[in-house]
Amino acid sequence: MRPNSHFTIALHTLTWIALASQQQDSITSDQIAGSVNTNPVFIRRILGMLHKANLVNVQRGTGSGWTLTRPPEKISLLEVYQAVEQSPLFELHHSLPNQKCVIGKGIQPALTRFYSDTEAAMKRQLAQSTVADVLAETLTPSSQATQTRVNPGILDPD
Repeated sequence: MRPNSHFTIALHTLTWIALASQQQDSITSDQIAGSVNTNPVFIRRILGMLHKANLVNVQRGTGSGWTLTRPPEKISLLEVYQAVEQSPLFELHHSLPNQKCVIGKGIQPALTRFYSDTEAAMKRQLAQSTVADVLAETLTPSSQATQTRVNPGILDPD
């Protein structure tokens, strides 16, 4: 099983758009794709989910690009998560375990409770942070220094 990166890519995307909005500017999916280092088609799919959730707007034609629907401090990470993640955080078995086995019979109800509690705690935490918080943390000197050590030269996607 491969982990899903939609939430991470959506946060990267919204953080870029939030930075552009500080300069009264919009940003294109190609510019975002350059920063994420991925295909613009994938970015457009993520932007489509964010648009459907009313988190971003698109302007076509002259001055085309993406903008936030509201200030970044008014967009919670929980809203972003709910916009792009359709699956539960944890999944149960894809087929029913052996119901004649004591563990097989009881494991799904037990895990359902643990998984539900864990997901609820994560959502409470995400609700307390915003895209503005991610932008502020991203632009802190300590975050920039860490990124420079990990991958020097990739500070400006253009």
